[in-house]
Amino acid sequence: MVNRIRIIFLSFSLSALIFSCSKNNDVTPGNVVPPVNVVLSYGDSVFYLRDQSADYIITPTQTGVGRYSGFPEGIEIDQKTGAINISKSETGLRYRVSFKPDDATDSVSTVILISGINFLDGFYKLTTDDSIAKPIYNGSKINAIPGANNGSVFDEGSNCNSAGCNVNVLSGTINLAQTVRNGVFGSSPSNNDRHEFEMNYRINDKSNKSLNTLKVKLYYFNSISDVTQEVYDIMADRQGTLLRNSSLSSSGVLNKPIGVNRKPRPPCIFILAK
Repeated sequence: MVNRIRIIFLSFSLSALIFSCSKNNDVTPGNVVPPVNVVLSYGDSVFYLRDQSADYIITPTQTGVGRYSGFPEGIEIDQKTGAINISKSETGLRYRVSFKPDDATDSVSTVILISGINFLDGFYKLTTDDSIAKPIYNGSKINAIPGANNGSVFDEGSNCNSAGCNVNVLSGTINLAQTVRNGVFGSSPSNNDRHEFEMNYRINDKSNKSLNTLKVKLYYFNSISDVTQEVYDIMADRQGTLLRNSSLSSSGVLNKPIGVNRKPRPPCIFILAK
């Protein structure tokens, strides 16, 4: 039985790749060698898309020789220089960026957020108010979307609505019940039927309404008992990759990686008819 279940595996109890340590005469296997005088920063913590002909790329304020990585999957980062291509990274997510110097076995890290919207992975029951999927902004459910009903535009080009996925162009909400009625899953929906939609949108924030894109995947099931193991595996794999409170420690730092890189996109909405 599902009572407004939201299994949230998001913006960030996070895991990252574990890299093998470089060996030299100063490093004894088994000893932890911390980075010395190394600070990882990009000069800010929140970055917005920009409308420009060239890709928007940010770089660390301090350079070093070693290896950079980002978590979760979706961030476009140069492992040698730490340069991040904002234009080609998934937006609406908070990332942990780490740097391990060649002469150390430990790493330093920082957290950045690339501004945008997302939807929560989980079960949405049509017989309750869960029939409306609401976007979240910048990885937090408490953030209001700037310009909603006042300048921000959703489903620009009508990729979703023209295919039956009912998106409110002013608020970005998806009416799942109406989407089913529109025949996205056919006149007699089948369990585990799925469809992916691409939503183009512009937020009236510091991005200056730069064009942003989010793919959303909808699944249909008659009831919770019809849900397949694949669904639970998808949600388990995404644990801790979206919401701020799920991914950050009390000090505001992303939780320690456990060696698994996870892909939080596209958001997966599992519709339950009853």
